[in-house]
Amino acid sequence: MRSSAPIQRLVASLRRLPGIGEKSATRLTFFLLGAPEAQVSELALAIERLKREIVLCEVCFDLTDASPCPLCRDPERDASLLCVVEEPADLAAVERSGRYTGRYHVLGGALSPLDGVGPGEIRLAELERRVRAGGIGEVILATNPNAEGDATAHFIADLLRDAGVRLSRIATGMPLGGDLEYADHVTIGLSVQNRRGLD
Repeated sequence: MRSSAPIQRLVASLRRLPGIGEKSATRLTFFLLGAPEAQVSELALAIERLKREIVLCEVCFDLTDASPCPLCRDPERDASLLCVVEEPADLAAVERSGRYTGRYHVLGGALSPLDGVGPGEIRLAELERRVRAGGIGEVILATNPNAEGDATAHFIADLLRDAGVRLSRIATGMPLGGDLEYADHVTIGLSVQNRRGLD
């Protein structure tokens, strides 16, 4: 059965979202068709306001509705710790852990020469200025543990080596509650490599 043009348009639009395939897009479309008008209007308004009201924080470059963002304005955050992440979603993941109380710097991507992403395409100059301005004691490189993230972390380490700050990299390895027999060899290798002493 061929769907009408408005249905096909929404399915096609939803398919462009990450993680949404043909079936999920179709299911969401028919859900919205059957949903109360108020619910659909609320969703449409929320999407419209998202694009209109969200800006980049002038300090850390996270997404926010007021700049500087609440994290940069919070006097309880440790200003001597700076966690460098690739994207706002990574910042949100670190925050969800509840274990980090410092400040952030969002690069807006990772170095990827094959994709045309060099040092000038991400916020490395802003990071260097921020660190060299003083007040930061440690820079935690929390880029993703893949080829691009590792290359970015190494580039930043070289960039800031003489800046008088401690440079650290997030550990990688086995997830809590994971079974060794089901883990891939890279994860197990990193877990052994990043082992810590039992004091």
